[in-house]
Amino acid sequence: MLSAFVTGLAGTELTVREAAVLRDAAPCGIILFARNVSDPEQVRRLTAAAREAVGDDILVLIDQEGGRVRRLTPPHWRELPPAAAYGVLYAEDAEGARRSAWAASRLLAQDLRAVGINTNCTPVLDVPVPGSHDIIGNRAYGTGVGQVVALARAVAEGHIAGGVLPVIKHMPGHGRATEDSHLALPLVKANRAELERTDFAAFRALADMPVAMTAHVVFEAIDPDHPASTSARVTRDIMRTWIGFDGLLISDDLGMKALSGSMAERAAAVIAAGSDIALVCSGEIADTEAVAGAVPRLDGLSQARFARAGAVLRQHGAFDVAEAEAHLQRALHAVA
Repeated sequence: MLSAFVTGLAGTELTVREAAVLRDAAPCGIILFARNVSDPEQVRRLTAAAREAVGDDILVLIDQEGGRVRRLTPPHWRELPPAAAYGVLYAEDAEGARRSAWAASRLLAQDLRAVGINTNCTPVLDVPVPGSHDIIGNRAYGTGVGQVVALARAVAEGHIAGGVLPVIKHMPGHGRATEDSHLALPLVKANRAELERTDFAAFRALADMPVAMTAHVVFEAIDPDHPASTSARVTRDIMRTWIGFDGLLISDDLGMKALSGSMAERAAAVIAAGSDIALVCSGEIADTEAVAGAVPRLDGLSQARFARAGAVLRQHGAFDVAEAEAHLQRALHAVA
């Protein structure tokens, strides 16, 4: 039985010790970063080695949003625009922008599957506001809920059509944060009515998606004492109830400075709050072992959500590659 965590790896090849730890701990997934990537054949070997150690059913995640957040880069992989590029197109032709977002994502899904990656941590549903930190910035599809929802859905559905799981993030919203949660704990002071009208609304519109990632952000109006990722109140009352999300819920990286405590304590906290899976990205074996000892095996509702998400991986319909390439170039030119 798989365990309720996803872990990073140290480098471009799976070491003997890493393979042993993966076999023993049985994480339900791994996540790749630039440190794990050199060329397509190497990535295929690495993902195959991880599956050999744990099993074929694991998730293999990556952050391949486009723009400044990407792990697969030219010359071995296609250039990808930031989310804001689709926002530029949307202002001119909303339907055309949605088609471009879907087609580019379908093309990306094909590229990811070719190297053994089946889960992409995108689209970003965060809605920035004036004065917020630029950690989101051009990673957002716009500043209006309707535009963000339309383009994010197109991106998510393009991935799904290609048999790759999209991970909507950062639930229930990072757009208002005035701090980068990699470096500090953001505090959002907006009242609940305003949050429901904007930040939370974007996630509610995509509550049917299979996987979501939580935010390390404190929402003072909901739970002033805990970030959303470790707050049972935010998870239960907002994510699961008001937003209505019943898919697989993954924490953001446990190593971010927004959280406190040991790695084991952080992992236990996100699971206790209601996340299905804890995410540890460092690639340090000590962190992997600490998290493995703090989380349960996947069972019950979490196992059911994992299985439902896995059904997406069996989808793989045909599409017009040349047309998708043209859509991708259109988006790249929008921000050239």
